[in-house]
Amino acid sequence: MYLLRDVQRADLPSLKRLAAVLNTVNLPNDEETLEHLIDTSVRSFAGKLRDPFEREYLFVLEKATSEAVVGTSLVIAQHGTKEAPHTYYEVSEREHYSASLDRHFRHKVLSIAYNYAGPTEIGGLVVDPPHRSGPEKPGKQLSYVRFLFLAMHRALFRERVLAELMPPLMPDGRSLLWEAVGKKFTGLPYTEADRLSRQNKEFIKELFPSSDIYVSLFPERTQKVVGEVGTQTRGVQHMLERIGFRYVERVDPFDGGPHFEARTQDILLVRQFRTARVAAEPLGDEVAEVMLVGVDRDSARNRFRAVRTQARLDDQVIYLPPLARELLGVTTGARVGAIPFEPL
Repeated sequence: MYLLRDVQRADLPSLKRLAAVLNTVNLPNDEETLEHLIDTSVRSFAGKLRDPFEREYLFVLEKATSEAVVGTSLVIAQHGTKEAPHTYYEVSEREHYSASLDRHFRHKVLSIAYNYAGPTEIGGLVVDPPHRSGPEKPGKQLSYVRFLFLAMHRALFRERVLAELMPPLMPDGRSLLWEAVGKKFTGLPYTEADRLSRQNKEFIKELFPSSDIYVSLFPERTQKVVGEVGTQTRGVQHMLERIGFRYVERVDPFDGGPHFEARTQDILLVRQFRTARVAAEPLGDEVAEVMLVGVDRDSARNRFRAVRTQARLDDQVIYLPPLARELLGVTTGARVGAIPFEPL
């Protein structure tokens, strides 16, 4: 069984181990960046960042038996501020027709845009390769816990939720779109530009072309990746579509990955969210369903915990197995939040 919880400063060695193996955009192999991610999250969960829309919540998944961290996921309360705007390309279509030549063309066009009071963003989904499959679906747990936490704390988040999906990348990890545009206007490699943009977005606004860009000017293989979802990310795409997300004709300016969005209130998992108090009796042999159950904790060690477990909701009462109660650290009468792990 796995435990989902808020990241702690003591998790740095575990995250460094994961990052050394994977070195992804979501979890870069850079100790300073990891320390910043952890520190921001710890202060966010503790409420020490006064403005709730400046908070970022990093969740970790650990094996209950060994406490080994095997994955992460992230919720950014607001992606896009006056100091660091949310930057993207709007994707549109332009038609051109010449009567004298009787030639008609439809061109895909990219237009740089900025959002200074952006949506909540979900991201940071990373799973250690040996744990990417199995009956307990650890990757799905890490994905769903973000929606559980969001539903438990609606006032802390925006009315829309964004998910930026990864497009196909080159075998060496470079982005075809970045090679065609970003690198030519910044002189930076893709990974370095992405790292810098986490703290400083000024160079994007100052150096990127402000005029429209016709995708037809790119090499053919670059044209194909704009707005496309990479093979390894298609499972995430299908999950998001099942719970209410849709492609909104916007792409990441660095790699061309598509933006999927949904109104918070329309997300299926948020609509199916329930609160209940833990029953005195543990779950018995009666019919139950698989749920993701979470609890807020007033503890310096953990501010939030969640588990995937069999559970039975009976009005305002929830029946849980003993192990789930133990991992959550709850006793009779404790208030918990729950979402179905297999939403209808």
